[in-house]
Amino acid sequence: MAVSQFDQFLHDATINDPDSELPLGRDRLYGLYISWCAVTQTRPRRERSFWAAMQQRIDPGHNSLRMTGPAAADYLLSSYPSLV
Repeated sequence: MAVSQFDQFLHDATINDPDSELPLGRDRLYGLYISWCAVTQTRPRRERSFWAAMQQRIDPGHNSLRMTGPAAADYLLSSYPSLV
């Protein structure tokens, strides 16, 4: 069975951290997905498709996910250009 784009995104760009006091909110999670698509040269799906897929995999409003990997670095540098 092929791994979906969304499963691959969650595997590559997030980690589960139950002790996290600041999990990924909706805006940051979608932004991280867009960064992951840019880093992996994957065509992003529509936001509506992204959220439909996430609802099958995580609770978008109450998760314990944190960013990791190259997509996290891309997201942070894109969001906070003064860090460069």
